[in-house]
Amino acid sequence: MRKPTLTIFYQFNPWHPTIGGIQTVITHFIKYAPNDFDVRLVGTGTGYSDSIGQWQIREFSGKELMFLPLIRVKNDDIRHLVPTTLKYTIALLSRSFVSDFMHFHRIEPTLAAWKWSSKKTLFIHNDIHAQISKENTSNSILWQRFPRIYFYLESLLIDQFSEILSCNSQSSKLYKERYPQIAQKIKYYPNTVDTELLFPLDNKEKHYRRQRLAKKLKLPTETSFLLFVGRMHPQKDPLLLLEAMAVLAEDYIHLLMVGDGELLGTVRTRIEKLGLSARVTLLGALPQDRLIDLYQTCNVLVLSSLYEGLPISVLESLACGMPVVTTHCGETPNFLTAQTGVVASERSPLGIATALKQVLNFPEAFSAEACVAIAQRSSAATVIGEIYRQTVR
Repeated sequence: MRKPTLTIFYQFNPWHPTIGGIQTVITHFIKYAPNDFDVRLVGTGTGYSDSIGQWQIREFSGKELMFLPLIRVKNDDIRHLVPTTLKYTIALLSRSFVSDFMHFHRIEPTLAAWKWSSKKTLFIHNDIHAQISKENTSNSILWQRFPRIYFYLESLLIDQFSEILSCNSQSSKLYKERYPQIAQKIKYYPNTVDTELLFPLDNKEKHYRRQRLAKKLKLPTETSFLLFVGRMHPQKDPLLLLEAMAVLAEDYIHLLMVGDGELLGTVRTRIEKLGLSARVTLLGALPQDRLIDLYQTCNVLVLSSLYEGLPISVLESLACGMPVVTTHCGETPNFLTAQTGVVASERSPLGIATALKQVLNFPEAFSAEACVAIAQRSSAATVIGEIYRQTVR
């Protein structure tokens, strides 16, 4: 009997991943696909050894994966003059794919797909309306300059989808209001975390690893570590976090920043300007095993974002028992509790610094068990499994 086929479309290479929630969600759909599904990915190549435009059989997370690198992308953490999404969409226009089910993680590539016969799902990972609103002055995406064009494009393409899944409840509400004719197709779903890989350490092991990390960085053993995970991009606003670090005068607090991107040079300059060179360490992009080690070791995950959907880094942090400090954006403030983190009272250096002090000064108030309990609701095995079951109904 023929297996149903799911084809995933996104500018992504799972063997050369960049930091991003979309990429993580896609890897979960591959890893936790039922054995009776044939999963394919139309992604990107990274080197000249990749056979661009040709299907190839690869292995990922113990699963056989049909992979087609559509275009070559050297570093998608950095914006280019011609956006990667545009290059990817143009390359799709000259092709036609046949698949029982299709997943799209941006609206633009579906310009090529609107005539394709398939049950299509669109995933909304951010609140696009917040991204291109007048209040968003970050100039972080092209569509912010041309909102009417975006909304017109969206309105032309939105009816082709059998289902629209958003990880942000406010975004789900806005889409239902904007497109009442398909409101029944628009649903909220939680982003996912791989609880097989991410889990808390016991206190003794955590203390040992924290001291080991401090020794490696030539810091005092009693150092408290803040962790930032994300692209160096205006959306994530790492510069605001550095301003908050300047407000936190305590020498025992050290910030680790994981990620790469277009603001990296500016971040380095700002660190020097604020006199933070001894209190901030830039780690660049890290492989998953090293990132998990940091989630299990550090004291607090901190987000200074301008807008979000439901950050994967938050779920991964909670799964490892680490509390979260965040600005008031995205879905995170809706599920954090008094035992799992703090939402900054205002999006400012002082607001973030005050929230961080609350967690660092009263660590006993934040329970690893409570953090893990929240993350378990978003277990990839459970959530992805249910989406696959709903797909074939």
